[in-house]
Amino acid sequence: MEGGGSVGDARIDWSRVDLVILDMDGTVLDLAYDNYFWQTFLPQRYAALHGLDEGGARARLEPLFTSTAHTLPWYCTDFWSAQTGLDMASLKHEIRHRIAPLPGAEDFLHRVRHSGRGLWLATNAHRDSWQLKLRHTGLRDHFDTVVCSHDFGAPKEDQDFWQRFRQAHPFDPERALFVDDSRPVLDAARLFGIGQVVAIRHPDRSTAPRPVPGHASIDALAALNPPD
Repeated sequence: MEGGGSVGDARIDWSRVDLVILDMDGTVLDLAYDNYFWQTFLPQRYAALHGLDEGGARARLEPLFTSTAHTLPWYCTDFWSAQTGLDMASLKHEIRHRIAPLPGAEDFLHRVRHSGRGLWLATNAHRDSWQLKLRHTGLRDHFDTVVCSHDFGAPKEDQDFWQRFRQAHPFDPERALFVDDSRPVLDAARLFGIGQVVAIRHPDRSTAPRPVPGHASIDALAALNPPD
């Protein structure tokens, strides 16, 4: 499905899938919420708190964004509360009306459950963040297990996450399907030995789809059709 490093539409061999593991933000939920939060809402509130214009706020925040990308602190609301002086959990709750599933995602969850396969969520989001999102969308009951990288001390980009994940929740990687929108995370899942790895090309419905080099991909979960 994934050979050659080229980008193409994913074709799943469902006969080799016992377990479906999904990312949350950009796979099940529209990444537009998070992009708005980080690119617009947080700089505005940071500027107001520290007496800056938005340009000055962005100039202070961007180096922190860059230096923490793909590390556990980047996903940690406690870290960002300490760095900014803002209550990140409260800010995220304030704009919770923007949280929404991607088109077709909930139907896909229903189809996986109906097929009898396991359905797990694996997220880098901090506990207060993923709990807010699943509570707001009502999607928590679709998942047998929710795995948070903060519980394992390593992000999904790190092999330590996958090793600790499997130790805590034993499963056969070769019989698993994993879907995510982040190339570094997808690379890590493939390196760990996940049998089928699929990228999401259109995680943010407020922007255009983009390629995910090196991985078979789909625009959205709606493109996958698990058999009964």
